[in-house]
Amino acid sequence: MKKNVLLYVLLVFLIVVNVFFLFNYLGNSDDTENRDRPKGPISFIVKELDFNDEQMLQLEKLNRKHHHRMMRIDDDIKQLKDALFNKLSDVSLNENSIDSITDLIAERVKEKDIEAFYHFKDIQDLCNDQQKEKFKSIINDALHKGGRNEQRPHLRNGGRGHRPPPPRH
Repeated sequence: MKKNVLLYVLLVFLIVVNVFFLFNYLGNSDDTENRDRPKGPISFIVKELDFNDEQMLQLEKLNRKHHHRMMRIDDDIKQLKDALFNKLSDVSLNENSIDSITDLIAERVKEKDIEAFYHFKDIQDLCNDQQKEKFKSIINDALHKGGRNEQRPHLRNGGRGHRPPPPRH
């Protein structure tokens, strides 16, 4: 009988501790401070630039449009890559067809880079003069560091990186 009482007390203790854990770590996600701020990579820029409420509203609109455009482009790229790699099972390869698909992929990647550029330009346009200087610094740091604090690995073949051998004809 004493063993059962001890097990019940231990069970109640564990339940209370679990409820406490769940409430404190999972239940606090809707703080008023975090609810109004964007999530993801843009949150760093918002925090650093200290956007006001009007700038935040405009940024949210920009981000929604940008996200939809990027998703559309990503879907196009995925479909084109699927079409390209479906050609692996073809008995005879048509080089012109492969070149056409890879050219279309390159156009979509270019479109994606242009979209990202203009998105950052639109964010910069939201900034006041002081924020613009800070934004320029953030973008330059990201471009020069590549988003990493580590240095690029040394390449043994004269800095060209690894390239696959040319196709055989």
